[in-house]
Amino acid sequence: MLRHTYAGQDCNLARSLEVIGERWTLLIIRSALLGTTRFDGFLSHLDIARNVLASRLARLVEHGVLERVPYQDKPVRHEYRLTPAGRDLTRAVIALMQWGDRNLPQEPVPPRRADHIGCDGPVHVELRCWQCGRAVHDEEVDVRRNR
Repeated sequence: MLRHTYAGQDCNLARSLEVIGERWTLLIIRSALLGTTRFDGFLSHLDIARNVLASRLARLVEHGVLERVPYQDKPVRHEYRLTPAGRDLTRAVIALMQWGDRNLPQEPVPPRRADHIGCDGPVHVELRCWQCGRAVHDEEVDVRRNR
């Protein structure tokens, strides 16, 4: 992970990577988007050590990506639910999936895909200009400092 000080890294991407940029963290978010909510569920879907999972879940709760909610009283047990900020990562996860499909293809088909629940059509992430509403190609984007 990046250092917690941003000397020379005054960047919204660097700040985001501090929270979600570690491999296990993104896989936990993917599992949560697929419906996993319980600690044992994450353990069974990911080949991750218990202590690493506990640490990553705590960090995601600390940063408001997941919320820890009790689902059982005796003994007290919790599940982890995506917050609106966590759900907002759907686009980023799908964009990474699409990038992998294009640049690291697996035969014969990708292992996962994103479909629209309403009609079962494939979902894709695209860039769109907020001002004119037109779809924008990668070559038409200029990333620049805002200050």
